[in-house]
Amino acid sequence: MSEELPLHINIKEPRWDQSTFTGRAKHFFTVTDPRNLLLSSKTLEEARRVIEDYRKGKVSPGLTEDQLWQAKYIYDSAFHPDTGEKMILIGRMSAQVPMNMTITGCMLTFYRELKFGIPILDENGNRLGESKKAAQQAIVQVVVSRIGMAAPAMAIPPVIMNALEKRAFLKRYPWLNAPLQVGLVGLCLVFATPLCCALFPQKSSMKVSHLEPELQAQIREKNSSIEVVYFNKGL
Repeated sequence: MSEELPLHINIKEPRWDQSTFTGRAKHFFTVTDPRNLLLSSKTLEEARRVIEDYRKGKVSPGLTEDQLWQAKYIYDSAFHPDTGEKMILIGRMSAQVPMNMTITGCMLTFYRELKFGIPILDENGNRLGESKKAAQQAIVQVVVSRIGMAAPAMAIPPVIMNALEKRAFLKRYPWLNAPLQVGLVGLCLVFATPLCCALFPQKSSMKVSHLEPELQAQIREKNSSIEVVYFNKGL
C-alpha cells in the first residue's frame, strides 16, 4: 500500500529553486505552456479541487507529488492567484505565447510597411507606387481603431462587475463571476469592433502634396492632374 502524500509540500511557491536561472526557466516554461489553453473545464475544475483540498489538509487517495504539482500548474495557468476566479483566456499566463505571437506579427508587419511603404492608387485603381507616408497614416489609423476597440472592454466590465459583486446574487453564485466577465467583454467587443473599424474609410486618401517629394515628382510626371491618391488602411 502506497504512503499518503505528506501535507508539508509548499504549493504556494514554484516547484523549482527560484534563486537559479534553471529553476526560474523550468517554472515559466510550465506556467506559460500554451497547451493549457486547450484543457477542458472539467480538467481545470479537477485541478482546482485537488489544490483547494490539499490546502485544507485533504489528500485525494492515490495522489502523487508529481500529480499535485501538475494540478498546481494547471490551476496557476487558469485561475487568479488572489481571488481564485477563472480568468478569461486572453488574461491567462498560458495565453502569453499566442498573444505575443499576434502582437509581434503585427509589429513586424507595421515595420515592413514603414520601411518599404504601401501601394498607392489613383481613383481608377491604377498603381502609382509605394509610399512610406501613406503607410504612416494607415498605421496611425489602425492603432487608433485598435485602442478604441479595446478601451470599452477594459473599462466597462470592471465597473459593472464591481457593482454586481456588492449584490447578494453574485455572493450566492460566485461561479458566475468569470462567465459574466467574459460575456460583458464580448458584448463590448460586438459593438466596439465594427464601430471602431468604421472610424476611418477602408480606402483612405492622401493629398499628393503630402507624399514623399520623389513620389510627388513621379506622379506628376505620369499625370499632373492627380491631386489625391488612395490606399488600403488595413485592419
